Formats: sequence, C-alpha cells, structure tokens
Amino acid sequence: MKLQYFQGQRPNFGDELNTWLWPQLLPGFFDDDPAVLFFGIGSILGSSCHPAAKKVVFGTGYVPAYSDHVPDVQGPDWEVFFVRGPRTARALGLPDSLGLGDAAILLRALHGQLRRQPGAIGFMPHWESLPRGNWRKACSLAGIRLIDPTAPVASVLEEILGCDVLIAEAMHGAIVADTLRVPWVPVLPLNHAHRDKWFDWAEALHLAFRPHRLWPSSPAEVVFATRYHPWLASVGAGLSKRPASRLAQPLLVYAAAERLAALAQEEPCLSADPLLESAFEQMLEKLRQLQALYGK
Repeated sequence: MKLQYFQGQRPNFGDELNTWLWPQLLPGFFDDDPAVLFFGIGSILGSSCHPAAKKVVFGTGYVPAYSDHVPDVQGPDWEVFFVRGPRTARALGLPDSLGLGDAAILLRALHGQLRRQPGAIGFMPHWESLPRGNWRKACSLAGIRLIDPTAPVASVLEEILGCDVLIAEAMHGAIVADTLRVPWVPVLPLNHAHRDKWFDWAEALHLAFRPHRLWPSSPAEVVFATRYHPWLASVGAGLSKRPASRLAQPLLVYAAAERLAALAQEEPCLSADPLLESAFEQMLEKLRQLQALYGK
C-alpha cells in the first residue's frame, strides 16, 4: 500500500502529517506498492491517480475548487472507511455518517508523546501566506509566536502544544490545536478556495464558529487580495508601483501586527469534549478494520 498525499514545492504541515502520523499508527503497513493507494489527511479526492489502483479513503476531504471532477468513490476500486466531514460525504454521494472528521484527530492516540506546555500566543499562517506576506515581522511587533507551517511536523506540534491560544489561518493548525485541546481563533485564508474545507471538518464535530479576517501584511498580499476583494483594487494598483510599495510596507506590517494583537483577545474556539472523543473512538474502530483487512 502506498501513502497518497499532496506534495508541493514547499512542505506543508497538514500534508506532511501523513508521513509522521501513519507510520506510528500503522508501523510496517506501507510498502509503496502503487496497486493500493491510501488517501489519508488532505483534500486530494479528485486528484489524479492510477485508474487501475485500489483506492482506500481514510479521512480525506473533497474540495470542488481543487479538482476538475467528482470521483466515483462508490465504484469497485474504492473503499471508503470515512471522510473529513458531511460536506465531502454529500458531494460524493455518501451518507453523512461517514463524515466522521479529519483523520488528524487520530493524533489523540499518541497522547503520551504530545504533552502541553502552554505559555504563548501563536499565529500559524497558511503555507502560501508565509512567502507572500511579512508575518515574521508582524508577529514580532505584536509579541506573538510565529509557527512556520513549512517546518518539520514534530517541531510544529511542539510549537502548537506550547500555546495558550493559536490564531490559525492554516486549517490543520486549527484541527491539530483542537485535537490537542489548545484553544484556537480561526482566520479566513485570503484565497477563497481554501475556506469551504474548514466548515467540512467543523460540521463533523457540530462546531459552529465565526472566522475572522487578517489585514494583509505586505504589498504583495494586498495585490493578491484584490482577486477576491474588489474594493482593494485601487489600493493594490497604488502599491504595485515600487516607491509606493517601499513607503507602504511599514504601515501594512504595523496594521497586520495590530490586527493579530486584537485577534489574540477574541473568544477562542474548541469543540466539545464528548463529540471529539466520539469521533476519535469511531476512527480507532475504523483503524482496527483497516488493519484487519490490509495488515500483513
């Protein structure tokens, strides 16, 4: 069986969790045999893969904006144990009951290795925001710890566990924080394509939340945001000129820092303990079924 997950130009915490979590939960399970593909953490349903391969779905999500087709997961070459949430289930023609939640919830099985040491306010941007924005400077000004979503998984987990509250633009920052019982404040990614999946996971836990907005931390982020917020077009046009960019940079960073400081004072989110524990127990049972069917 081969682990199937998104691999971009930069490592990304949510996707790289696959390489860290599954070998611990399923030691010796994967052998890179492409005849059977394992879809775990991520939004990769609908991505290209060998049509003749057996596809095993274990907590994966589907996002229409990420794919040009809806996979027929009810065919004989698919085996669905569960998906990320009810939105994915409905899109694929599956019962809502299979929308158990994001498979990263299985981190709870490793609680002995993952101990909280709170004391900081953290901010975890989406991995695409890090090179485009100036979030290191903004966090420094706000007195907030930047958690790099492209850092090694073990390092990111340690940083999240060291937070009293995590401000999360990265969805798996929020999911892992919630799983490990670290309160979190949700902020909307600038790219609208990344938003729907948040509600897919949250609805699986009956978790209602109001996402907040960040202020762009660099001229490049303002220009990027004009794709989704037309009212910023005049600002973006002005910032695209080099002298204006040099003048605007400090102002944007200070505004972004002030916004982060304000978000740190917002009421954080946390799913209900019984609902999270129920999802976890159901996933453990699915894990046992998976081992019984495909274990060596």
